[in-house]
Amino acid sequence: MTHVVCQPCFDCKYTNCVVVCPVECFYEGEQLLYIQPDECIDCEACVPECPVEAIYQEDDVPEEWKDFIALNAEMAPKCPSITEQRPPLEGPLCNRRK
Repeated sequence: MTHVVCQPCFDCKYTNCVVVCPVECFYEGEQLLYIQPDECIDCEACVPECPVEAIYQEDDVPEEWKDFIALNAEMAPKCPSITEQRPPLEGPLCNRRK
């Protein structure tokens, strides 16, 4: 099983999750982060670190965000790996919790 980054990350890109990932399976796109499903070990370390609650276990992704399962699998291999915390974006939909 894998975890999936979903809609709440869009235009936010909090990176609290990447620093706790033991296998470095996060990748940085222009407007959100992605999890490489072949690398994720389902440890759930990232889930409580996400301040906008954008990370779900694949089977628990809300129906309206199911497309993000395929999007993560498609985009992660095309993006650079991210392992260090960076400042978040300040998009209009970004909940500024930290």
